[in-house]
Amino acid sequence: MDILKEAEKVEKEVIELRRKIHMYPELGFEETKTSEIVYDYLKNLGIEVKRIAKTGVVGTLKGNGSKTIAIRADMDALPIQEENDVEYASQIPGRMHACGHDVHTAILLGTAKLLANMRDKLKGNVKFIFQPAEETTGGALPMIEEGVLENPKVDAIIGLHVDPELQVGQIGITYGKAYASSDMFDIIVKGKSSHGAEPHKSVDAIVIAANIVNMLQTVVSRKANPLSPIVLTIGTIEGGYARNIIANKVRMSGIIRMMEEEKRDEIVEMVEKICDNTAKAMGGEVEFKRTRGYPCLVNHKGMTDLIKETAFPLLGEGNVIEVAPTMGVEDFAYFLQKVPGSFYKLGCGNKEKGIDKPIHNNQFNIDEECIKIGLAVHVSTVLKYLNSNG
Repeated sequence: MDILKEAEKVEKEVIELRRKIHMYPELGFEETKTSEIVYDYLKNLGIEVKRIAKTGVVGTLKGNGSKTIAIRADMDALPIQEENDVEYASQIPGRMHACGHDVHTAILLGTAKLLANMRDKLKGNVKFIFQPAEETTGGALPMIEEGVLENPKVDAIIGLHVDPELQVGQIGITYGKAYASSDMFDIIVKGKSSHGAEPHKSVDAIVIAANIVNMLQTVVSRKANPLSPIVLTIGTIEGGYARNIIANKVRMSGIIRMMEEEKRDEIVEMVEKICDNTAKAMGGEVEFKRTRGYPCLVNHKGMTDLIKETAFPLLGEGNVIEVAPTMGVEDFAYFLQKVPGSFYKLGCGNKEKGIDKPIHNNQFNIDEECIKIGLAVHVSTVLKYLNSNG
């Protein structure tokens, strides 16, 4: 079977689905219209379907075998005002599919249709996981906690993310660590206020905060292994009331991204200690709050090999590219903590067409030629996995 030709048969329909979803973007755990489109589409294919984790949807296609492979697509959009001049531009002010989740969802719906058409030949089961809230608090963990990987038990999982740095016709794979972990933190620096003319009566929270920002730079430059990437960012800082009043309080927020999952707690504790000791040395104090983010995404070698071996005959060896890890985060990582799998990148850029804007940009778009590539790789990988003896 020529899977690319099969993908081309549903390409137009899938593009229309993508555009429909793109026009009505919804934020995390608000994907009611999107999940309704997904639910109805799967049900019309004769696939078992149910709602899970508020706005999540899971479909199960049962074949002739005991193995089960899952494919995940995220559905949520971003709070960004779209600036693209296209007929299918967002109709919701301040909302946009600027990360390609509309593409991921449409591709998985098309994949479900192609596999449903060959259900009698499937040597196992396929689960289609449509996940909410990847961009915010994370919908993967709630879906796992509500049993999305059970009944039937999922043995392997794959997923994709569009990438405008790769051109249409290419995919990117990464062995091992592919995405960083994240830990968010909030700091309140407490000092003592006074008139600006009498600084000796104050404990200047702004000066303390400035020293904390400087001291935190040593975490990366002097405390972390230079061979293991880590990024520490102070993203917001706010304090003070007037130019002639010494501030008694400053609020800051930041994030730590790193590739060593086992050292996350150690680094966060170090950051908290630096904040605390710096403030105390200058007569102040801090409140420190950590919010644990997503873990490192670690691709399974066997499943990454499977995608690579599947894509070679479809796309040509030169179009299957090993790409470097990113310090971005991705909650597909939670699935990979439970099940062997791999998360690959789908080239969606086209420099000749001017489609080269990065994700999360208000002019982000894709070359829709990438959709049939995603369909073909998804379907072929599922068939290869279910037909293997491993």
